[in-house]
Amino acid sequence: MDYITSTAALSLLLGGLGVFGLFRLLQWMRMKAYLRSAVVVITGATSGLGRECAKAFHAAGAKLVLCGRNVEALEELTRELAASPASQGKTHRPLTVAFDLADPESIAPAAARILQCFGHVDILVNNAGISYRGTIADTKVDVDRRVMEINYFGPVALTKALLPSMVTRRQGHIVAISSVQGKISIPFRSAYMDKNTAQGRSPAEVAQEVLAAVRKKKKDVVVADLVPSLAIYLRTLAPRVFFSIMASRARKERKPKNS
Repeated sequence: MDYITSTAALSLLLGGLGVFGLFRLLQWMRMKAYLRSAVVVITGATSGLGRECAKAFHAAGAKLVLCGRNVEALEELTRELAASPASQGKTHRPLTVAFDLADPESIAPAAARILQCFGHVDILVNNAGISYRGTIADTKVDVDRRVMEINYFGPVALTKALLPSMVTRRQGHIVAISSVQGKISIPFRSAYMDKNTAQGRSPAEVAQEVLAAVRKKKKDVVVADLVPSLAIYLRTLAPRVFFSIMASRARKERKPKNS
């Protein structure tokens, strides 16, 4: 009786694992199919993370609308993607829309051109942004305004311009990309965060993380190494300790300047 019971339990376990494995396979296939032929708009597509995101989403089979200020750079990227091995018969040729996020008057016309490319937008990747390094006392308000215009108001305006079409179709995915330093206070990043790609993940690695997050439709993803990840938790759980460490770091960074 014990043998029969154990065999039955094992069969049920293996059967459950089989069902779970099948479920995971179907889920993976569904996530992979989600991006195939999806219309993906990427801002700031000509350099850094935006460029790598363009490569990643293009290889996944998405229909890309690449956005940026430099027409020549956008066309060069389009040619590069079209000539890539991933393009052999299974991808779509990217389209481009050039405009400046810092110009509020250009955003509505740009959104209209974006919608004309494929008739709709499935995924908007708000990637474009600028960085700045400096103390609060030395940073002019004009710098703060420009950073906010490009990094906040521009993406918000573009999102609002494309949102009605998503609501009408009852389908849409909006991705907001920012530095992990937006979650914590770092010395000398008064207006926005300095880019330290040499000390962190490469743009290609982060692009794959973005692609995976979109496929899985995750709500919030932190892509960072151990120390920045711990800093986020420390900022939340022990803010006094966190700010004490940051103050010490600020003093150390300022010393060479005053010596």
